[in-house]
Amino acid sequence: MTDHWVKLELDVTAFDASRFEGHLERCRDAGIRLTTLADLGDGPRQRRALYELNKECSADIPDRGAFYTFDEYLAHRIDVPSYDPRGVVIALDGDDWCGLSATSDWRSHGFAFNEMTGVRAAYRGRGISLAMKTFGMGFAGLCGVDRVRTIHHPANTGAIAMNRRLGYADADWD
Repeated sequence: MTDHWVKLELDVTAFDASRFEGHLERCRDAGIRLTTLADLGDGPRQRRALYELNKECSADIPDRGAFYTFDEYLAHRIDVPSYDPRGVVIALDGDDWCGLSATSDWRSHGFAFNEMTGVRAAYRGRGISLAMKTFGMGFAGLCGVDRVRTIHHPANTGAIAMNRRLGYADADWD
């Protein structure tokens, strides 16, 4: 694993969602619906589907290593104080889960944290990631924070570029 991660932070008060409305519209026009895990129901079946989607999308993260088992995933990502199903955006093609953008509630530290954004390979290149992140930006407001942070392996250039396009800037935090 690298010891030099790319740390990014977005000032939500300066975020202009209107710049990305086209991505939201293209998703709708293509039959892709964006919703949250809270709206879908945060039950065992939905958590299993979230796990499977996250596992598949995480395989493309450089140096990711083995993904959690389902029980580890629940322990590290769901059964934690920062988890809130309102912060988990799901992209749906009919009933098929094709993308996720999971942001956790770190309001006690003054920010929300985008843990993972991923789209299944067959759906990439359609602006779904940008649409999900734009759709989910309201979660920071629900948390009462004006900053969203994320972190990337330096070889994950596509994700870094997407976040910078949204307005994330390099940050230095411990």
